[in-house]
Amino acid sequence: MTRTIKTYSLLERAMGPDFGIHDERSVTRIGEAHRHEYFQIQLNLAGSTRHHVGATARPLEPGSLSFVPPYRVHRVPHPPGSRFFVINFNQRLLRPELDVDPLDLEDVPLDRAPELAPFLFQEFLDFRLDGPDLQFAEETCRRMAEENADRRFCSIEMIRAHLLLLIGTVCRRYERELLELAATQAQRRSRRDALSRVSRHVRDNLAQRITLADAAAAADLSPNYLAHLLKKETGKTFTDLVTERRMEKAQELLAHTTLRIAEVAEAVGFEDEAY
Repeated sequence: MTRTIKTYSLLERAMGPDFGIHDERSVTRIGEAHRHEYFQIQLNLAGSTRHHVGATARPLEPGSLSFVPPYRVHRVPHPPGSRFFVINFNQRLLRPELDVDPLDLEDVPLDRAPELAPFLFQEFLDFRLDGPDLQFAEETCRRMAEENADRRFCSIEMIRAHLLLLIGTVCRRYERELLELAATQAQRRSRRDALSRVSRHVRDNLAQRITLADAAAAADLSPNYLAHLLKKETGKTFTDLVTERRMEKAQELLAHTTLRIAEVAEAVGFEDEAY
């Protein structure tokens, strides 16, 4: 059964087309897994929970920050009494000259756009601030909220400056860890792991109808991202992958069992035994 995962646009979650910021009093909470077309940062100030992002779950404690790139499936269940800021913004606001498809952000070198680092490695690190850094982060969020509520000349530039200071503070705190992950290209390992989950889902469900949406959900990816990733990493479409796995299994059954061709076709999900 296909699991429906909604994709939100920035206009659905912010008052403007480029940026939005809310605290726990004004945000519309989303309890189920979802994804969005834009970047999101959450600064947690009170209450403990877990941030389910991709195939991992990271602790979200007071002082924790979470970084979600576009189209990454995630979920944050907030307990009663939580306090937090949620910041939503598009790629143009973050870095206007970065002319890269959001699905290809993992391939952007960090020396070109270092502010992408916490978004690329969220599944590997727990980002947390305390003391003066946490006070600065909270005040920065308040300043962004004030500027956004009263847009005027140079407001976007002011918001971008505050946003980059917030991201930069986290990057400086976790500089060593981020650079080590970048040096080992950990984000590519994450992609390989995701493709392994997709292959396992296909292999385990060969006799059934297999959809791109189901396979993406099994790997905690969006269908668009999975299709893009498969084409980039393997040169194949999702249909190519499923057909290839079915042919491999069919050849194995024909070689090592006494099943008839029609039975083999049914066992591997081919509706037409002419395959």
